[in-house]
Amino acid sequence: MSRLIVVPTPIGNRADISQRALEVLKAADFVLAEDTRTTGALLRFYGVEARLRSLHMRNEHLKVASTVEELEAGATACMCSDAGTPGISDPGYLLVKACVDAGVAVECLPGPTAFVPALVVSGLPCERFVYEGFLPHKKGRSTRLAAIAEEPRTTVLYESPHRIQRLLTELVEHCGPERPVSVSREISKMFEETTRGSAAELAAAWAERKPKGEFVVVIGGFEKPKRVKKSRAADLPHDPLRSA
Repeated sequence: MSRLIVVPTPIGNRADISQRALEVLKAADFVLAEDTRTTGALLRFYGVEARLRSLHMRNEHLKVASTVEELEAGATACMCSDAGTPGISDPGYLLVKACVDAGVAVECLPGPTAFVPALVVSGLPCERFVYEGFLPHKKGRSTRLAAIAEEPRTTVLYESPHRIQRLLTELVEHCGPERPVSVSREISKMFEETTRGSAAELAAAWAERKPKGEFVVVIGGFEKPKRVKKSRAADLPHDPLRSA
């Protein structure tokens, strides 16, 4: 049956790819890759031969229609991003939506994505959370940060090493210095690291370091101040002068 198979690829350690992923990549009529060089290197490492085609942010709009036509005609294709699951802060959404609209079967294999391990190891509540991806660099950034400051659920962000210090400083300003934060980088790689603390503590710690690698930032939810219950007159100590 013709279909589009979304295939997550390792975010660091190549051993994280599943046997099932390798099997469907080998059997596909063609493989759509964010960067054919990156996906090609992964496939060669595992001895998988595949017809690679590029599908990235700059050409996705141009290639969706023709790709859907091939799938409707009976082809089976896999789609990969450079790392992680396509569509999660990576190309993929437009093609998936077009396939769904056209009635083409879409399947997504379970597999690597950066925010799940970062959320789990953060020590912050993860039964309910908000995924924000990358924040805008300029327009709309302050608005999004203001919304995060009021969000009662845990929030997950992606950030580049060039802007991680800026983000932590902004979290202090918008969320307050005591808001709990966890910062993970290089997940599944040799130098994987997670630092936890208040927004102020992490802003100070990372100000003294040269950031490297991709970052996942997990922010504790906003907690409303607890109301102090007012004592009723009956609960106050007896005052003989007042009763006289």
